[in-house]
Amino acid sequence: MNKAHSNHAEIIEKIRARKQELGKQLLILTHHYQRKEIVELGDFVGDSFELSKNAAADRDCRYIVFCGVHFMAESAAILAQAHQVVQIPNVEAGCWMASMAEAEAVKSAWEQIESAAGQGTTIPVVYMNSDAELKSFCGERGGTVCTSSNASKAVRWAFGQREKVLFFPDQYLGRNVANDLRIAPEQIIVWSPGKTLGGNDPDAVRRARMILWDGYCLVHTRFTVDQMETMRSEFPEAKIVVHPECTPEVVMLADACGSTSYIVKYVKEAPAGSTVIIGTEINLIHRLALEYPDKKVLDLHNSLCPNMFKINLANLLQTLENLGEMNVVRVPEEIRAGARLALDRMLSLV
Repeated sequence: MNKAHSNHAEIIEKIRARKQELGKQLLILTHHYQRKEIVELGDFVGDSFELSKNAAADRDCRYIVFCGVHFMAESAAILAQAHQVVQIPNVEAGCWMASMAEAEAVKSAWEQIESAAGQGTTIPVVYMNSDAELKSFCGERGGTVCTSSNASKAVRWAFGQREKVLFFPDQYLGRNVANDLRIAPEQIIVWSPGKTLGGNDPDAVRRARMILWDGYCLVHTRFTVDQMETMRSEFPEAKIVVHPECTPEVVMLADACGSTSYIVKYVKEAPAGSTVIIGTEINLIHRLALEYPDKKVLDLHNSLCPNMFKINLANLLQTLENLGEMNVVRVPEEIRAGARLALDRMLSLV
C-alpha cells in the first residue's frame, strides 16, 4: 500500500470512529456527484431533492454535514430544526449556475415583467441550484423551489396559480419542462440579465408563458449531439440516458431523461448484459459502472463538476473534528422565513 492509500485508509478509519462516537447525533448527507469514498461514508446519498427531504425529516440529529455544494447545505440549514447545526466540509464548493442569477438582477427582471405584463400575472419558480435569498424571493411572491426530479410537477402547479412562470436560473431545464408540458415555442422567451426586458420586446413578454433565465450548468452543457451520434455508431445496441440540464437537442435524441436518482434507477433496472451510456457528472457514472459489473455503463463524455470535487476525505474529517464550529452554514432569519415557504411548497408537491 502506497503512502497516499495508507493516509486515506487512516482518515477513513478516523471518520468511521467519529461517526460511531456520535451515533444519531450526526447525519452525513452525500450528493450523487461526490467521490466514491465520500458516498460510502454518508448516511444518505441522493440528489438535492432526496437530501432535502431527509434533512427535513430527521428529528434526532444535532449535526448535519452536507457533502455537496453550498446551495444544498443552505437548503438543509433552512429546513433544519432549531437545535441542529449544518456544516459543509469546504465553503468554496459553490455552483457556477447558481452564481448566474444574482438577487438584484432577478428583482429587476421581476419589476420589468410586472410592468410589461401586469401585476399578478407571473409566478416565480426557482431551481434548487440557487442561493437562499432567491428561494426567499420566490417564497414571498407565492412561488416555489423545484429540483430536476420534480420540475415539471412544480411548473404545472405554478400554472395553476398564475398565467406566466419566471423560471430561473437554468434555461435548459426550464425549456425541457416547457417541451414536456407542450408549451408552444412562441410562448417561451429567454431573459438575458442586464438587458432591458431581458433582450425582449414588450409584446413578447406579454405573450410569453415561460420566461427562462439565461443560465446553465457547465457540466451538462458539455454533452453534444455529435457525441451522441458517435456513441450510437460505436454502440448501436446501447440506450442513452441524460440529465434534464442538458440542451433540448441532446434530450430530444436521448432514450431517456431524468434526475440523478432517475439515472441511478434506470441503470439498476436495465437488463444484465445491456449497455447504458450516461450524460451526467462523471463520478456518478464511475460509481454505477462499479456497482453494476453485469452491465456496460459508459459516459457520453467525461464531464467533472470541480466544485463537487472540492469535498474530500481530509476536509470531511476536519469538519467532524470541529463540529458546530467549522464552516457552519447560517441563513439570516429574514431570508430563511421566505425560503422555508418556497421549500415547504416544493416538499408538499410530492
